[in-house]
Amino acid sequence: MKFENLRVVVTGASRYFGRALAVGFAHLGAEVYVSARTVEAAERTRAEVMGSARDRIHAFGCDLSRPAEIREFAARVGERTDRVDLLVNNGARWLDGMDLESASDDQIVETIESTAGGTVLMVKHFLPLLRGSLRPDIVNMVAVRDAEGASAATASAAHEAFWAAKSAQAGFADILSRRLRPSGVRVFSLFPPDFSTSDPRFAEWDGVTTDGIAPDEKLTTQALFECIVYAVEQPRDCFIRSFHFEPR
Repeated sequence: MKFENLRVVVTGASRYFGRALAVGFAHLGAEVYVSARTVEAAERTRAEVMGSARDRIHAFGCDLSRPAEIREFAARVGERTDRVDLLVNNGARWLDGMDLESASDDQIVETIESTAGGTVLMVKHFLPLLRGSLRPDIVNMVAVRDAEGASAATASAAHEAFWAAKSAQAGFADILSRRLRPSGVRVFSLFPPDFSTSDPRFAEWDGVTTDGIAPDEKLTTQALFECIVYAVEQPRDCFIRSFHFEPR
């Protein structure tokens, strides 16, 4: 319960890493406010959490491509708590396709709006609650970059619009870190390669370990979660701007 009374907001929490974050922080004692495109999807995450941790998860619907829904999400969280200690911008609209012409104009705009615009608006509307915290942190899930700083987009099945949005998200996180640091709000980003999205529901990570992982196995969800926990636990004069992971 080392995060007891910590207030955490997680976007894109209906599945995979977002759901894992909800599970992990709730079991550490935090109050977790999760969003998904529909409240039903967010409620499923809550329903799947074991034990008393379930009562510490609060579900909301929020489509990150719709500014009005982001404003409403922030307002509704503000009705439940006077602060947010950690905002995790995990939500992003995936778009398949190796061909620019394979997606419609609407799909391209929605992908960029939800991933890049959604991140900007989430920070904007949750900043008042973050500034009410004595330990405010913002985490952004971005994407892997190689040693030369190039994105792994060329090796991915994602559409070009998705990677355009992720690049915008990374640039926003960088300038945000510089500008919010004097006020004590820390901003850091994770740049993971393709990683395992093993579902923590079954054992809630009990007995799960990263020891003995073969060299060709993917980075695990648990390892990424523990990186966030590590950064959040650091003294407030320790600013970690980013975690960059080498693909196996």
